[in-house]
Amino acid sequence: MIERILPGQVVAIESTAQLPTVPAQHEGLFPEEQAHIARSVPHRQAEFHAVRACARRALAALGRPAVPLVPGPRGEPRWPDGVVGSMTHCAGYRAAALAPAAELLGVGIDAEPDQPLPDGVLEAVARPEELPRLAELARAHPALSADRLLFSAKESVYKAWFPLTGLMLDFSEASLTFAPDGTFTARLLVPGPVVAGRRLPGFEGRWLAASGLVVTAVAVPHP
Repeated sequence: MIERILPGQVVAIESTAQLPTVPAQHEGLFPEEQAHIARSVPHRQAEFHAVRACARRALAALGRPAVPLVPGPRGEPRWPDGVVGSMTHCAGYRAAALAPAAELLGVGIDAEPDQPLPDGVLEAVARPEELPRLAELARAHPALSADRLLFSAKESVYKAWFPLTGLMLDFSEASLTFAPDGTFTARLLVPGPVVAGRRLPGFEGRWLAASGLVVTAVAVPHP
């Protein structure tokens, strides 16, 4: 599903298979990964295993060998040199999207259940000017949980932003605008990353609602 909103340079692998059982969760993990996840609850271990299985299949599709994928200090995936990518998982779904760094500067993906956000979350993630935009989108797509879409898109923006800057990006530091055709733009309200001598003012992305999920993606092209 998520490959429908990603450019052709990206290899996307997704899975809706049942999560592995506890004894099987360490199969296929490198020792470094096992050590990282050893103290996590069983469900977290299962998600960690399953999404990395997707990532290794994507690496193989790029002609790359399997390597340990241990998160960095901020939880970000650390890819082999020459590869950019992103991972996501939610209930019943996990995916990895990777591309050669020579073809894209970065990739960010996110998947969420197409359900309203819990009480109080929208107020924490939305800027004032985004609320009427969400209302307009909801009128065009009445079955869509537009608030959840905003949350997902901001997650994808952050996942594209962080590898380029090494900095956190607050929900309030990007202003998003959605189009009914499945595209969105993110205007950065803080200085963007400098790439090839040019400061990026924001990101462009795509979104899709299907099969009970909302999925979003940002692919950052070279200048």
